[in-house]
Amino acid sequence: MVSEHASPLAAIGGVDAGGQNVHVAALSSALGRQGHEVTVYTRRDDPGLPTRVALAPGVEVVHLDAGPAERVPKDALLPFMPALADGLAADWERVRPDVVHGHFWMSGVAALDAARRVGPPPVPVVQTFHALGVVKRRHQGAADSSPAEREELEPEVGRTADGVLATCTDEARELAALGVPGDSITVVPCGVDTARFLPTGPAEPKGRRFRILSVGRLVQRKGVDLVVTALARLAELGHDDVELVVVGGSGGTSGVRDDPEARRLDDLARRLGVADRVHIRGQVAQAELPRVLRSADAVVCAPWYEPFGIVPLEAAACGVPVVVSAVGGLTDSVVHGETGLHVPPRDPDAIASALAALLDDEPLRRRLGVAGRARMESRYSWDRVAADTADAYRRTIRRAMQGVGSSPTELITTEGVLR
Repeated sequence: MVSEHASPLAAIGGVDAGGQNVHVAALSSALGRQGHEVTVYTRRDDPGLPTRVALAPGVEVVHLDAGPAERVPKDALLPFMPALADGLAADWERVRPDVVHGHFWMSGVAALDAARRVGPPPVPVVQTFHALGVVKRRHQGAADSSPAEREELEPEVGRTADGVLATCTDEARELAALGVPGDSITVVPCGVDTARFLPTGPAEPKGRRFRILSVGRLVQRKGVDLVVTALARLAELGHDDVELVVVGGSGGTSGVRDDPEARRLDDLARRLGVADRVHIRGQVAQAELPRVLRSADAVVCAPWYEPFGIVPLEAAACGVPVVVSAVGGLTDSVVHGETGLHVPPRDPDAIASALAALLDDEPLRRRLGVAGRARMESRYSWDRVAADTADAYRRTIRRAMQGVGSSPTELITTEGVLR
């Protein structure tokens, strides 16, 4: 695994630390449980970090020197990718991997560079993007802080990698539009820890009859302001005994009171007359999140766009119905009318209507919650995701070896275990 900015050891909720960190840590650990040997390479961002750290049985994290040993915003890391590739290639000359999995486009740049130097034949490279620049630019416009080189390099990574794992069908379509060959794309979703996120267990006490929950980083594109507006609309529909709890921050080190997005949401709640029912909690430890999720009658995820979205999985695993914008990976993970409800993006009236339907119908909430939990167990557990990922690795290795005239089994070790 190559995850240049998102270490699986990082504290979740900090700047540039979120879903990708969780994904890499959980996928690597699940692959380790299934008997594979996993090494996760990430950039050293603290001089005190040891070079090698055990993460889980069969999983090791390696910190490589690439740029200053300090936190650097991910959008400023591109100049350090050649140094990261040097470190990768040096370690792979020592122990050649069977397959390399790049996470995020810059990791792919470094992984492909390093893979060309090891061989022949080159090491097969699989790529997961986690987010696509073309989608980010479409929705954020001038607010997109990605380096200009991303527009050219990201599609090239997709076209050059031996295999690409898309996290949802919408991303697969976007990749095909960028010229990534369809036969190299496999849809493998993100997963959820179904042993931690459970319907049973303690739940945090509610402050009102109903509780709506929003979880995620406090950035405008996540659409939390839409949920605040929907809360005011709910009152107009007769649901005035409802509270909204917002969990998350913008990722800085300051508290919620100093968070500009939190202040904007506070101002909006006051203008709409619902300030007494909106509670912005800031970041919550992952160990505490199931208890908070189980306290909710519904969880709302209303982003402008979403490459995948882990929160709806965590809510569904806890048996809580979800209302989501019908965008990106949310259209795959939430089945409308079966495990949750879809609403058009940027539509607070639609959010309010969907929530009113749930709050008015306890059997519906219960039915959606039970179905959501069943779907998480059958399709989105990390063990299932890891097994599907390992199958994609094997197909990619076979295809890559056939392309250079080698036996498709040469790099598969005893009993199919991969390094």
